[in-house]
Amino acid sequence: MSRIPRIVILGAGYGGIVTALRLQKELNYNEADVTLVNKHDYHYITTHLHMPAAGTDHPENARVDISKLIDEFKIDFVKSTVIEIRPQDRKVILEDGTLSYDYLVVGLGGEPETFGIPGLKEYAMNIRSINSVRLIREHIEYQFAQFKRDSSRPELLTFVVGGAGFTGIEFVGELADRVPELCREFDVDPKLVKIYNIEAAPTAMPGFDPELVQYAISVLEKKGVIFKLATAIKECTPDGVVLATGEEIKSGTVVWTGGIRGNRLLEEAGFETMRGRIKVDKTLRSTQFDNVFVIGDCSLIFNEEGRPYPPTAQIAMQQGVTCAHNLTAAIRGEPMKEFKPQIKGTVASLGKGEAIGIVGKYKLKGATAAFMKKIIDMRYLYIIGGIPLVLRKGRL
Repeated sequence: MSRIPRIVILGAGYGGIVTALRLQKELNYNEADVTLVNKHDYHYITTHLHMPAAGTDHPENARVDISKLIDEFKIDFVKSTVIEIRPQDRKVILEDGTLSYDYLVVGLGGEPETFGIPGLKEYAMNIRSINSVRLIREHIEYQFAQFKRDSSRPELLTFVVGGAGFTGIEFVGELADRVPELCREFDVDPKLVKIYNIEAAPTAMPGFDPELVQYAISVLEKKGVIFKLATAIKECTPDGVVLATGEEIKSGTVVWTGGIRGNRLLEEAGFETMRGRIKVDKTLRSTQFDNVFVIGDCSLIFNEEGRPYPPTAQIAMQQGVTCAHNLTAAIRGEPMKEFKPQIKGTVASLGKGEAIGIVGKYKLKGATAAFMKKIIDMRYLYIIGGIPLVLRKGRL
């Protein structure tokens, strides 16, 4: 190319922000024109969102201004929403303009997977963004306030969480911690509050270590969480949920955490997708367009057993590192490297001072796992923002 190659990164989630930060370290000045597009001017830490959703933490603690992370001399930041991707034309259509690219990085994040359950899109809330968790927190407080005005409606104090994966488990743990505080604030008898966690699989946290899962269920049940396992939600209505068994749970609050799919923009762009995710090659490139890299929730990668890896923050960050290396290699005409996920461990919080996890070959639970969770969180802050960000946002 006679001119400087143009790299456009769509999305400043875990994969997108790490790709951008690595590129600004690896590329020389004027080696490439890099543009990062995101609909907000901040990056949010998805693995923290269950806390502000329940009201046990402030939403501000889960967000970091992008301007504080990137080098404006190396990365152009565009705050806009992506409307369309045209891979054949090498263009991205934004709500307020068009960007042309030589290399595209798609890290737009996923969307809630409803599995076709009627009413979920219309009546359930999702823990997916800073704004969505603000809505959930304020809605929960409003339910308590409404109950004080009309105590004949017990459904106002009934909370249904669909899905007992990591997000669902972490959210009910925080919500169970928040309930006593809300009961004191609104002078409500705690016995009137019900928290249901509904999961279609036979167990909570499917695929995770059974011993740790049982510990998590025990901890949460002691906090008042009611589990309904091997029970699918058949329908979500304005009045609550109807289960596959025919049972109806009347509730003023339904939060859906039952899974995510890729982004609909990818299907609309003509990419070959599976549940909205693009199958990528070993270098993280689309198998249809060798100048399009796909990372995070939008990418589909398989393990040795032929099963897809779950779209986790850990994998997205690792993809960001590999993606930046391969973009740099492509520009310099050097060989690319294969992406090989390294699952270093997984920790799930169960509310204040409680967690479960596997780190390396060790099983952790209780306060030890909760401490490890905080260490992992601070490590991520260090990766994206160094010691200053750890001092600002990190808390032991």
